[in-house]
Amino acid sequence: MSCLARLALAFVVLPLVELALLIRIGQVVGVWPTLALVVVTGMTGAALARAEGLKVLLRFQRELTAGRIPEQAALDGISVLLGGVLLLTPGVLTDVAGIALLLPPTRRRIQRWARARLEAGIRSGAVHVTVLDPSGFRGPFGGAGGYPHGADAPEPGLDPRHEIRIDRPES
Repeated sequence: MSCLARLALAFVVLPLVELALLIRIGQVVGVWPTLALVVVTGMTGAALARAEGLKVLLRFQRELTAGRIPEQAALDGISVLLGGVLLLTPGVLTDVAGIALLLPPTRRRIQRWARARLEAGIRSGAVHVTVLDPSGFRGPFGGAGGYPHGADAPEPGLDPRHEIRIDRPES
């Protein structure tokens, strides 16, 4: 799916589906209960996002204190943030997705699925990584301020220009 098609889906189709769903729910249960549903899910989502966010932050700090890189805590932080945003967005589908990202069991499943998709994209060459460092943007093959192929890059953490490079698989 092209980038333009994904943007159309996210900003045009999804809101129209959400609106149609809210109208249908309003026809079945009434306007005020439907509005209450939107408000309650938003407030509940904000409270749940805050509680889960604090748990994630504490786990993140514990990992750092123990001298470990908080990979899972970082993934959880991103998931909780996205889940909170989805819950604050009016709509039934976004609420379901938001709750799924806030609850640890479903969050883990979604993270495994997203990781598998990302790894498959990297292996196929469909995913390209660009990093920002003090010298500017660089793609996976060097670029402005980057280390060209064959050049000896310093050890990670020793140079602020260090980058993680993901090369396309050899064909």
